[in-house]
Amino acid sequence: MAAGLAVLGLLTGCETIPPGAERGPHGTIAYDVLIEASEPGARIEANGEVIGNTPIHLKIFGDPDGTFHDFGSYYYIVRALPLATNQFVQTRVFRTGHMLTPEDQIPKRIYFDMNQPAPTYGPLEGPVYGYPPYYYGPPVYFYGPPYYYYGPGARFYFRPGLRRRL
Repeated sequence: MAAGLAVLGLLTGCETIPPGAERGPHGTIAYDVLIEASEPGARIEANGEVIGNTPIHLKIFGDPDGTFHDFGSYYYIVRALPLATNQFVQTRVFRTGHMLTPEDQIPKRIYFDMNQPAPTYGPLEGPVYGYPPYYYGPPVYFYGPPYYYYGPGARFYFRPGLRRRL
């Protein structure tokens, strides 16, 4: 009986979170991230939703080890939109660990320099460094159904034995 209780104790895990931490969905913890920009008042978007203007505090639900949680997306994207015409859109992309991909740590602060141009990437490079792009062969081109190029047509199919002899 003692061995059974010992095995049961080993198989049941205990979850430890820091004291006073706000719990979130799927066993996550809320992290507070300060977002600032070189130009105060820049509009901030997180995963496509406008959250406000800088400076702003963003609550991100992540894993207890301080990494982004996989809520079904490969990336968590934070974007700053410029106020003036001579400024640039700034984007920060974080990996979430979806489908066994690497995951990034949640930063304590994100700073956007609105006067710096966005980096340019090659055709097979992505905004995340150190993660190889998937490449399975040459690109696939879709030209549409064949009647777009050969004109309209009709096809008739006669099963064997249904032909009429004249």
